[in-house]
Amino acid sequence: MFNKEDRKKSRIKRHLRVRKKVFGTPEMPRLAVYRSEKNIYAQIIDDINGITLVASSSLDKEFSGIGSNKEGAKLVGASVAKKALEKGINAVIFDRGGYIYHGRVKELADGAREAGLQF
Repeated sequence: MFNKEDRKKSRIKRHLRVRKKVFGTPEMPRLAVYRSEKNIYAQIIDDINGITLVASSSLDKEFSGIGSNKEGAKLVGASVAKKALEKGINAVIFDRGGYIYHGRVKELADGAREAGLQF
């Protein structure tokens, strides 16, 4: 009998494999991406102190109903980059969260780069 692989478990395994190598410091924090079916979320995290420095998502008030498309992801990337630059963060390590670097995840990264964040 054929057993279908659980996609969420596979993504979590990929994410844990990447997280062994990707670690955020106060000088170079981690830009973590989470993508749900209807929204996309981005956080800039300092793993040493265990705090979130900046966060943005498509659920914020400035994004009305544009969460599940590439344009919304690009705006979220630009928003998180703008907030980070205001706090003095200009370079991050990108953590794609176990997702393929394609589609909404790629657009979020491109939006953050265009807004001035370096990675």
